[in-house]
Amino acid sequence: MSAAKVYLIPCLLGDSEPSHVLPEYNLTIIESLNHFVVENEKSARRFIKTVLPKKKQSELNMAILNKKTADSEIPALLEPLKNKQSVGIISEAGMPGIADPGARLVWTAYQQGFEVAPLVGPSSIFLALAASGFNGQSFTFHGYLPIDKKERKYAIKALETESRKKGSAEIFMETPYRNNNFLSDLISVLSPQTKLCVACDITLPTEFISSKHIKDWKNFKIDLHKRPAIYIIQA
Repeated sequence: MSAAKVYLIPCLLGDSEPSHVLPEYNLTIIESLNHFVVENEKSARRFIKTVLPKKKQSELNMAILNKKTADSEIPALLEPLKNKQSVGIISEAGMPGIADPGARLVWTAYQQGFEVAPLVGPSSIFLALAASGFNGQSFTFHGYLPIDKKERKYAIKALETESRKKGSAEIFMETPYRNNNFLSDLISVLSPQTKLCVACDITLPTEFISSKHIKDWKNFKIDLHKRPAIYIIQA
């Protein structure tokens, strides 16, 4: 590495085999780094130990960046770059910067004149979209929908209307322990001909991805409890 950079390091989406989802180049970059900005230190250390068991954990310098981190604290996270030492960003799962607080650090890095290098690796949002068969040229990720049941049903109908109007794919997620109730809401609220993709445990041995019309989901049984999932609809 000729110049210090911010590396966006994709993390495993669960207990998947690293060699199945991460290029060897990623391991080379991780091996070269000692400074990391992470969403969760425990899971980041576990990830590094999994992919590089011989890398010394005692030499890792980890700074935390999560949704509670104040904007005023972010510039300090880039201090190693001023000493020509690259920094790696590791999310809780998947690709940093996508539905992830790492985006704030990336913007600050650009403002300070540093390079940013994204590495290849798993992103549940884009893997689900690619496997859905839906519109990959017009899509929106909405994150989590409202918890309140009435508000959630209103949001689902609004997204269906938006999709029908634009021909777009609408992507969202739910807390894993609420998945079964959430899927039931989707099936009960959406129109029979609206298409729904459910993608859970992506890249894991238990991976399940399927796209069907709502009328066909009504007769399909699956237990999504505590399984990380992405949902996509297209009307």
